[in-house]
Amino acid sequence: MRIILKILAAPFVLVLTLAVAILMFLHGIAGAVLDALCGLVVLLSLFTLFIEKDTAYGLQGMIIAFCISPVGLPAVAEWLIVKLDDFNYSLKCFITG
Repeated sequence: MRIILKILAAPFVLVLTLAVAILMFLHGIAGAVLDALCGLVVLLSLFTLFIEKDTAYGLQGMIIAFCISPVGLPAVAEWLIVKLDDFNYSLKCFITG
């Protein structure tokens, strides 16, 4: 019965290996783009905070800048990719073990 499960798990290992590699590559590119964009949004938000009378737009910009900074959404995406890689590793251990 275990051999059947191992045979069924093999395609998932292949798909997960390719998916993790592609996602890590895209995460690296997107992280660089979002890092540059974060700096631009921070500068525009600070400009808006000092020029405009209403501070809501500047604060909204700062919240958006935090979300696209390396400690915001890219960190969540990296966590998910690492969890997929851990699942892939556990499947590989199941197949070889």
